[in-house]
Amino acid sequence: MRVGILGDGLTSLTLAKALVNLNINVEVYSEKKKQIIDQSRTIGITKSNLEFFSENIINIEKIIWKLNKIEINSQKLPREELIKFENNNDQLFSMVRNNKLYEILETNLKKNKFYKISYKKNLLSILDKHDLIINLNPLNLVSKKFFSNKIKKNYQSVAYTAHLKHNKIKNRTASQIFTKIGPLAFLPLSHTETSVVYSINKSNFIKKEKFIELINYHNSKYDIKEIIKISSFQLNSINLRSYYYKNILAFGDLIHKIHPLAGQGFNMTIRDIKILLKIIKNKIELGLPIDTSVNQEFQNKIKHTNFIFSNGIDFVYEFFNIDRKIKNNALIKSLKFLGKTESLNKIFKKIADKGLIY
Repeated sequence: MRVGILGDGLTSLTLAKALVNLNINVEVYSEKKKQIIDQSRTIGITKSNLEFFSENIINIEKIIWKLNKIEINSQKLPREELIKFENNNDQLFSMVRNNKLYEILETNLKKNKFYKISYKKNLLSILDKHDLIINLNPLNLVSKKFFSNKIKKNYQSVAYTAHLKHNKIKNRTASQIFTKIGPLAFLPLSHTETSVVYSINKSNFIKKEKFIELINYHNSKYDIKEIIKISSFQLNSINLRSYYYKNILAFGDLIHKIHPLAGQGFNMTIRDIKILLKIIKNKIELGLPIDTSVNQEFQNKIKHTNFIFSNGIDFVYEFFNIDRKIKNNALIKSLKFLGKTESLNKIFKKIADKGLIY
């Protein structure tokens, strides 16, 4: 049983590790010999997804930073908390640096006899070499040939990311501020470091100096020593219309890419891995082949929930996008009212943790 994975990014290695744990031969195809991981990027992982990750992929307890509270605020109501999610002293969400997670996966996979990495540019030539091909690279020839039919939205925004180094504080609370030019998130990484993600509308394009100025302006918690590792990337959302072609399965950001404001992108992918592993395990237990039927079953089980969840994130973005354009506080105060409703707060927290299938 052989599976080929096209792409060597973080999701590719995560999926490869999940599959080799089932004693499946996995060959990862890279188009370049050295993968450069952005050291300013971080990932948030929900509690249920972290439990699945540690049990079925690899234990990452040593490289995560656990959060027990998330605060959502608006620049329009600077002294009022809109929504608060908390779990007392228990973990609600965990942060991990992309490069640290990549390193631990890469190091572990290199020792595994079921894993192999190959460097190949003509990926079309290897499609018949494996029982199943999983494609994660939206820019390769396979994607251009078989997975170009998608629903795409350009947010006309740029996400700026950075790390704050600051004096030591009790740092277990993430905060999101919906400012006049876009959502800003402070995501703790330790008692002395915090990651920042600021999604800014292109009409308010800023330079590095202005970005630092805005961080300092909206910061009310940290005694900042230094702002480092500043980078940026364009924002858009994608929903692929068909998840597979014959024995090739699209995966990761190729099938769904969402706005980072809720920190749910990688969490959606972990939930997808959970579904895919369950399908493959069932096939193995029944002695059935790992072939295109896996792809069809995967699409039938998850495509509709992914589409609904993606549009839910987009709705949140558009809600605050409309709110920042109007002068009164009616919309934002209605959200505050909903956020204070205990039953709704529990539902929102459960969906954020486990997705729409729980």
